[in-house]
Formats: sequence, structure tokens, C-alpha cells
Amino acid sequence: MLTDPLQFSCPWCGSTNDLEHDPGEAGQILIQDCSVCCSPIEIEVPAEADSAPRVRREGD
Repeated sequence: MLTDPLQFSCPWCGSTNDLEHDPGEAGQILIQDCSVCCSPIEIEVPAEADSAPRVRREGD
């Protein structure tokens, strides 16, 4: 299975996080805990490969 890397900042603590995702998940919303503060992050995977992911605090 091929994966694409995404990099984003945690909306809770500002730390940089990495996510490997399946390109077939484009347009879906994923939940991942921050690798530093462990807070839940909601990530909307962009449909376009060159677009940044939408990131927000889970529950906001």
C-alpha cells in the first residue's frame, strides 16, 4: 500500500506532527493524537495533493 506524508501543527501545543495516509482517504476526516501533548486532533485530508490539511482541535 502506498502512503503520502502530511505534516501539520498541533492546534493544542503547536508542535509539528507527521501523518502517513492512504491517498484513497482524500476528503475524509481522521483523528490522531498529538505526538507531543497527546491531545486529539481532527485532520481533514485534502482532496488535492498539493493542499494543506485542515487541522482543528477535536470537538471544536
